[in-house]
Amino acid sequence: MIKDSIKNYLTYNLDEKLNAGLKYLAQTDFSSMENGKYEILKDKVFAIVQDYNTKNENIAKFEAHRKYIDIQYIIKGHEKIGVAQIEGYTAIDDYDEEKDIIFFDGKANDFITMKEGDFAIFFPQDLHMPSVAINESSYVKKVVVKSTV
Repeated sequence: MIKDSIKNYLTYNLDEKLNAGLKYLAQTDFSSMENGKYEILKDKVFAIVQDYNTKNENIAKFEAHRKYIDIQYIIKGHEKIGVAQIEGYTAIDDYDEEKDIIFFDGKANDFITMKEGDFAIFFPQDLHMPSVAINESSYVKKVVVKSTV
C-alpha cells in the first residue's frame, strides 16, 4: 500500500500503468466530470468517477482485488479507509471474477485518513475498507483508477 498527496506523484517510479494512472489523476480537472468509467490505457488502465456518502465502520467491509490494483483518489470530501494485509482474514463471499472483488470478515485495526488531493494504492495483498465516515457521514467524490496486475 502507498498513501500520499497527488502533488508528490512524480517521486514514484512505478510501472507504466500505475504511472499513467497517477499522471491522469494529477493532470485531470474533475470539477465538471460526470460519474462513470473513463479509459486511460486501452485494456490496461481505466478510471471510475463516483460519489457517495461515507458510512459507519460497523457496516463497512474489507475488500480485495486479484486482477486490478486500485488507486483511490479523493476529489472532494474526506474519509477513512481501513487497511490490513490479507493473511489471517476470512473471505465472506466467493470471489466475483466479473467485478474483480472479494469481501472479507473482520474489523479494521488501522485506518488511513484521506482528504482532497490524497491517493492510496492498494495491491492484491492489501485489504481495504473504503468509504468510512471520519466522525459522521459526509459527501465524497472520488476517482478509483484500476490498473491490471
